[in-house]
Amino acid sequence: MNTAHTRPVNLFLDQMKESGGLRGTDIANFTGVSKATVSRWVNGHKSPRPATQLIISDLAYVIMRLGEYYRQEQVRAWLYAPHPQLEGKRAIDLIRTKRTEEVIAILDRLDADAFI
Repeated sequence: MNTAHTRPVNLFLDQMKESGGLRGTDIANFTGVSKATVSRWVNGHKSPRPATQLIISDLAYVIMRLGEYYRQEQVRAWLYAPHPQLEGKRAIDLIRTKRTEEVIAILDRLDADAFI
């Protein structure tokens, strides 16, 4: 059994690709590393730094929540598009700068049917 794919970071990376439509290049840009580094994470040869792991887990959580409402390509678009409820900022940028709670607040309003 390949244990690389059972590690939490790998589960998050798989979720980001499958549910969020993110590619290795997206994840590399998001985390500020090379695509080769992401490949090493996926293959279990390296692990992200703890701070990077937290950001990855935040993004995976947001993608999971968005997946309750949107298809894969819509999730990716939602993350990358400027959002009016984020004052024109992109959700992916807020998550990267550790402002995930602002994105989660929008998802909570979506859960409460407070906006469409």
